[in-house]
Amino acid sequence: MQFEHTSKQYDVELESVRAKVLEMGGLVEQQIVNALESLTTADVNLAKDVMARDARVNALEVQVDEDCSHIIARRQPAARDLRMIMMMVKTITDLERIGDEATKIARTAQRIYEQDRMYKPRFNEIKSMVGLVREMLRTSLDSFARLDVSQTVEVAKQDEQVDEQFRAAMRQLITFMLEDPRTISMSLEVLFVAKAIERIGDHAKNISEYVVYMVKGKDIRHTSLEDIKRETMS
Repeated sequence: MQFEHTSKQYDVELESVRAKVLEMGGLVEQQIVNALESLTTADVNLAKDVMARDARVNALEVQVDEDCSHIIARRQPAARDLRMIMMMVKTITDLERIGDEATKIARTAQRIYEQDRMYKPRFNEIKSMVGLVREMLRTSLDSFARLDVSQTVEVAKQDEQVDEQFRAAMRQLITFMLEDPRTISMSLEVLFVAKAIERIGDHAKNISEYVVYMVKGKDIRHTSLEDIKRETMS
């Protein structure tokens, strides 16, 4: 779905900003992949690389924010154009926070593997969560790129699955800690990572909801799955 204006330069400006948002999305997706790989392969150098690249994500957020402010000042957008700009501003906020969560995971990997611990964390409890949140982010960014709300319900369903898997992992880790106090440190590290992954899922869901606001003019945040389904199919 594309919107054309009498001013071709206006179209160029909007498309330039959209491209930067998608570039930022690609960066944070890779940050997630690298952070989790550093965690599961004990690659401290990769963890350090994730932390270093977070500055690029932050710089893109600032650039897009400034570009949107300039467009608002010069073009005084209304209706769909204003919703488009608001969607992009909100999206970069969530992408930046996803980048922050990836950085937290990388710091955890560095902390674990640079210390000589008797018990190293195992991450079997959260592998399924990882796959789900990556798919959620990829779907949400694709929806953003195509201004397509058809996958919003699926993303919302996946977010519920992530939440349930997080609760299950938390219960299992608490059981480990109660049964063997020596696992407390290990279990807390896994729980910290699981919470970061769960938050990434929340941010990915937010992005898909912003697309609905752009396309439909409806704010579906904090609504039920049935409400989301009704709004996206209407």
